[in-house]
Amino acid sequence: MSNLYRSALSARIAKLPVEPPHFDGEDNEEDEEADSLGSLPGSGMGPPAMPAMTRRPTKPKRDPNPEFSPISASSFFVEAVQVAVASRKLDCRVYYTPPKFANGTVMICQHGAGFSGLSFACMAKEIADLSKGECGVMALDARRHGKTTSSEPDDDLSIDVLVADFVEVVSAVFTDVASTPSLLVCGFFPALQSTHLIWTTKLIGHSMGGSIITRACPILMEMKYKIAGVAVLDVVEGSALDALPHMNSLLNARPDGFDSIEEAVEWHVTTKAIRNPTSARVAVPAIVKPSESTSPVIPPIIWRTPLRSTAPYWRSWFEGLSKMFLSARTARLLVLAGTDRLDKELMIGQMQGKFQMEVVPGTGHMLHEDDPTRLAEILVEFWRRNERLTVGIKKVGDL
Repeated sequence: MSNLYRSALSARIAKLPVEPPHFDGEDNEEDEEADSLGSLPGSGMGPPAMPAMTRRPTKPKRDPNPEFSPISASSFFVEAVQVAVASRKLDCRVYYTPPKFANGTVMICQHGAGFSGLSFACMAKEIADLSKGECGVMALDARRHGKTTSSEPDDDLSIDVLVADFVEVVSAVFTDVASTPSLLVCGFFPALQSTHLIWTTKLIGHSMGGSIITRACPILMEMKYKIAGVAVLDVVEGSALDALPHMNSLLNARPDGFDSIEEAVEWHVTTKAIRNPTSARVAVPAIVKPSESTSPVIPPIIWRTPLRSTAPYWRSWFEGLSKMFLSARTARLLVLAGTDRLDKELMIGQMQGKFQMEVVPGTGHMLHEDDPTRLAEILVEFWRRNERLTVGIKKVGDL
């Protein structure tokens, strides 16, 4: 980790407050992904365990601020459905906007730790608009996140488990690809009454999700899916591992919970964990839930995914990420919020032209939420550059 990056991270920790200042028509999304602190990796051993019943400082209870009230995801995705994945004992929540044309592309998005598929909501709408419907977007909730549930204990969040989940969900949604590079959307989406051909797919992963999609890419290609590219959002192996010693301070800066969902949204916006209030109002309700406790020491609204419990898996999520990304046999895109984040392996790869890199200034770790328009422009341009090349010309990353 460079001195500049270390200084910036330390300054950020110091500024964080210790105390925080349906889709289907019937369920307002009540989960999301933890704030930008939550998706940063931690040490393999994890931070010290917190007492089970920490005392909440007494503070006056405020009425919910309507400026931070939840917004339904129905304006951003066409479908929100539960997909049964029997082989993984999962009932997976999937958000989907299909392409409007038979030769369209689907961008499949995997969120980071503590977040949910709704972190891609604003970006998904921008992608559909910019591509004029040629690109669809699918985002899913990982196990122990969002509205995905399991019929058996799902404490294991090791990278191999998460990758296997991702592959099986894709297989459950897009079937019959053994003899053709096309993907078929089967009947999991009620609005799609007829078979819909999808010619290609792109994989997009934020933070932990970037590690999942880079490892899933060769597996899906071996299964004969046509993967037109992988895009990793704001995660670099070297910087992620360097940040491990800071995780205790980062997690301690987060509140245990909130008095209302509106307060949870407001905390993310005021601390700049998410800099786009609209995205926060869509995404944050999905990452918190009612505590259903009458104890005065437990807040009414708590985190859906306690990040401390995932500590044993943090290091494994990111080790080997750079090598896996550079070895992907498809076009590669790395999008960062700052330039001071490339590790040695990626610096060499960039000089050799092995991937395309873009930097989005003025954003934080949740860059796809902070500036969904710019992210959509980058992803749609990446798709156009690599999907519509004349046969025989190498794509970005194929060198």
